[in-house]
Amino acid sequence: MKLTSMSKGLSKLALRTSVALPLVLAPAISVTVLEAAGVSAPFASAQAQEQEQKKPSKQKTRKVPAMREAAYKKLEKAQEAADAEDWAGALAALKEMDASKKRYNGYEVAQMYNFFGVVYYSTERYKQAIPYFKKVLNQGEENLPVALEVGTLFTLAQLYFVTEDYKQAINYLNQWFKVSDRITADSYALRAQAYNQVGDQSKALADINVAVSMYEKEGKVPKESWYGLQQYVYFERNDYKKVAGVLEKLVQYYPKPVYYKTLAAMYGELKRDKDQLHMMEAAYLAGALEKDKDLLNMGYLFMGHEMPYKGAKVIAKGIKEKKIPRTSKNLETLAQAYQMAQELQKAIPQLEAAAKLSDKGDIYSRLAGIYLDLDQNEKAISMGNKALDKGKIKRIDQLHIVMGMANANLKRYDAALRSLKEASKDDRSKKSAQQWIAYVEGEKKREEKLAI
Repeated sequence: MKLTSMSKGLSKLALRTSVALPLVLAPAISVTVLEAAGVSAPFASAQAQEQEQKKPSKQKTRKVPAMREAAYKKLEKAQEAADAEDWAGALAALKEMDASKKRYNGYEVAQMYNFFGVVYYSTERYKQAIPYFKKVLNQGEENLPVALEVGTLFTLAQLYFVTEDYKQAINYLNQWFKVSDRITADSYALRAQAYNQVGDQSKALADINVAVSMYEKEGKVPKESWYGLQQYVYFERNDYKKVAGVLEKLVQYYPKPVYYKTLAAMYGELKRDKDQLHMMEAAYLAGALEKDKDLLNMGYLFMGHEMPYKGAKVIAKGIKEKKIPRTSKNLETLAQAYQMAQELQKAIPQLEAAAKLSDKGDIYSRLAGIYLDLDQNEKAISMGNKALDKGKIKRIDQLHIVMGMANANLKRYDAALRSLKEASKDDRSKKSAQQWIAYVEGEKKREEKLAI
């Protein structure tokens, strides 16, 4: 009867101590790595572990020494303390057993060291846990159940990962890959992360591609972080076509604003202008464009694709919401969009506002030309004078021609001739100015004759 009771207890204890720990990574580790490790809580329930053991396995079995009652009682004492989260008590019980370890067989010692590792792991003393899990392996195959050996290899890989010793993490992962029959997409993703950390991007890419393809073949959506690693490695290799392909999946399955924006940038690199425009518009509608540079680029894209009014709406909204600074340059851009859209009445107020903010007279000079075209000669002259007052005009010769024509339209011939003669001093406008001078002088003479 006693033996039967002990056997039941041993089964329960074995479930808790021989299964490799799923690693709970430290807070410093990134979420991407956390997902790749397949995190779950320590001390999984016996029921969950039993279900895991019922899964079909191709692993060979191995005959090991039996656990005797004396060892069982020592480990049970440590287990009771661990269940109560009395980690100091658990360690004390294990140290007491360790002091007399010569009394125990290899399997019992392996379970003891495994339990040491469990306690240090559970209290986040990962570096202290590592040597004990190594001691488990040091007991030799003849003393280790296959599941314990395989699980310990994976636990060591995870612990080295969390302590940022990625070379050792890869070492133990590679050992685990050789003996495990439970290699999953998550396993490849974890090793991919480790290879990436040591700068071996070729192997990182190979592993993460396997992980993604395993999920896709099963009709499952790969994890966001896996796509993220693919995207990163392809980008480092300047393979923008592949980057775009990964981002298209991210947009489809994880539609975050940043992915729309990044994909638009990739389309730009690939000269896929229409796709870039559509994706930027999607990013804009998704709220991904918040910075003034992004919003202005959106406006320029619309303007470049012969949709200037859409561009004007984006820029005007950005200025209104104070996401785009109300500077002379930005107001001028808005006015340009309105002009391209044949919305001159909306363009003029923006140009006037831009002109006031500018320290140069160029915008007033442009306004003078616009008002001349609208046959608003007084305003043309007014804007021209403001331009001259501010100075720093790139083509002052053209402004003088505009003012000459506006004055001529108002029959202010002397003022017109003064402006046109100034324009004729510049070789770029000399011929045009002389033609206008001849015309104005003729009109002046004709008017004088009519007055006699």
